[in-house]
Amino acid sequence: MNLFNSALGKNITFVRPVYFIISGFSGIPNFKYYYVFLCFVYIVSVLGNTVVMAVIYLDRNLRTPKYIAVFNLAFVDLLGSSALVPKLLDIFLFNHRYISYNDCLTFLFFCFTCLSMQPFNLAALSYDRLIAIMYPLHYHMKVTHRFMLCLIASFWVFVITVHLVAVGLLTRLSFCRSVVINSYFCDHGPIYRLACNDYTPNYVLAESLVNLFFRFPLAFIVLSYVCIGYALFKVATVHERYKAFKTCTAHLSLVAINFIPLVITFIAGSGMHPNGRIINLSLASIFPPMLNPIIYVLQTQEIKASINWRLLVSSVL
Repeated sequence: MNLFNSALGKNITFVRPVYFIISGFSGIPNFKYYYVFLCFVYIVSVLGNTVVMAVIYLDRNLRTPKYIAVFNLAFVDLLGSSALVPKLLDIFLFNHRYISYNDCLTFLFFCFTCLSMQPFNLAALSYDRLIAIMYPLHYHMKVTHRFMLCLIASFWVFVITVHLVAVGLLTRLSFCRSVVINSYFCDHGPIYRLACNDYTPNYVLAESLVNLFFRFPLAFIVLSYVCIGYALFKVATVHERYKAFKTCTAHLSLVAINFIPLVITFIAGSGMHPNGRIINLSLASIFPPMLNPIIYVLQTQEIKASINWRLLVSSVL
C-alpha cells in the first residue's frame, strides 16, 4: 500500500469518492421530454427483442448458425437496454444524479460490455453473409452451429475480460477534485479524466478499446462487403445479383444504424458541442436495440413467415 500511495505522488492522498454525480445535459430547456421518449424506446426495445428471441427459440427452422448470431444480438440489445435506460430514467427524470462509487463502476461494466458486443455480433453476421455468397456450396461446412457458438462465446469472454481490466484500472485512481461525470452515464473516459494521479494506463486502454470495439469490426465489415460486391459483380444475371444482395439488406441496415452516429462523433471530435456529443452518443446507445428487431422482422423472410404462421395458428385456435 505504501508503494501504491507513493505512486500517487508525495502530496496526493489516495481518495475513493463515496459517490459520483452524473451531469447529463446542461442548459437545454424541457429536456425531461427526452427521457419520456427514452421510456417509449425502452418498451419497444424490450418487446421487439423478446419477440425475436422467442421466435428463433420456438421455430426449429430458425436454429441455424446465422440465427444464433441474431438471437445473441437480440439478447445483447435486451440486456444493454435494461442496463442503461432504466438507470437513465432514474437519474434524470427523477433527478437522482448521485450514484455510489461501486454502483457507478458496475453500471459502467454492464453498459460497456453490451455496447461492445454489438459490433462483434455484426462482424459475425457479416462473416456469415460473406461465406454464404462467396462459397455457397461450402457454407454448411464452414459456418456450423459449433463454429458460431464458439465464436459468440469467445466474443463474450474477450469483452468481459477487457472490461473487467478497465474497471480494475479505474479502482487505482484517486479522485481528489471533482466527482461530476460529464456524460449521461458512468462513462469510462470522463471518469478517468477526473483523477488526480497518473491515468496513462486508462488512456492507453481507452484508445485500444476504440480500435478493438469500433475500428477493427467496422473495417472487417467493410472489407467483407467489398468482397461480397466483387463476388456479386461476377454473377451472370441482374436477378441473381439482386436476390443475393437482398439477403444482406437487413444486416447492412443494422451496420448503418450502429456505426453512422459513432462515425459522425469521431469525425467531429472536439469541434462538436458537449451537449451535441452526449445526445449523439446516447441516441447511438438506445436506438439500435429498438430498431434491430424491427429491421429483422420486416426485412427477413424467415422470421416474417414464422411470425405470420404463429399468428395464423393462434387465430385458428
